[in-house]
Amino acid sequence: MNLLIEIGNTALKAAWSDGMTLGKTFRYQGEKFMDFIFTLFAKDKPDVLVIASVSVISAEDIERLSHECRHLEILDSAHPALLQRTGLPKYLSYDRAASILAVRYLFRGKGCTIMDFGTTLTVDFLTPDGQFLGGNISPGCRTRFKALDRYSRVLPLVNTPEENPETGTSIPSSIEAGVITGILFEIQGYQDKYPDNIVVFTGGDANYFAKRMKSSIFVVCNLVLMGLALIADRYVEKQ
Repeated sequence: MNLLIEIGNTALKAAWSDGMTLGKTFRYQGEKFMDFIFTLFAKDKPDVLVIASVSVISAEDIERLSHECRHLEILDSAHPALLQRTGLPKYLSYDRAASILAVRYLFRGKGCTIMDFGTTLTVDFLTPDGQFLGGNISPGCRTRFKALDRYSRVLPLVNTPEENPETGTSIPSSIEAGVITGILFEIQGYQDKYPDNIVVFTGGDANYFAKRMKSSIFVVCNLVLMGLALIADRYVEKQ
């Protein structure tokens, strides 16, 4: 069994995998990421351990982790070799890179538009042969709500609505309609730009926006972990 770990801006997600099959997913929000990671293999040691992190893993932690598995693969800004081996530009964040690898595997031979709805809204484009064309980054849904509250003097902080009006009739509903409808327009614009592409949603708000789509899309909630599973599985195949 392999162990996959994704350390994001606000939370850690992890899962054991057997090939491309993911097991139970674990989630941790806190500051003691490493302590939590070591609890995951307190009983069973992983064959391959893949850790993708928004922050750089220290040399001390890498040394400790290397004793807990047969092979350790680190994906952070200090370890760009993996991106270079996959033909992706090294400026990509780990989550975008892993998502692209997973989509290449899941939708081989298809042009794809990948939308990740998290703290940011990232949109990446792939040709049918898997070539990365580039992508865009804008504030995510909740980030937009927080920005309106923070950078204005009178606008309140509102939560993502269960049902959003197309046009607001109050300050809160105007914010809800503006943010949600604006993102829906963005999605439609990207679909219009690449009408033949398969559209793949992932991230925390993926299901929320998928329910509001009139056209067919795919939702893959653990797309990043699937990309990490592919990295681990390819290492096993080479041995």
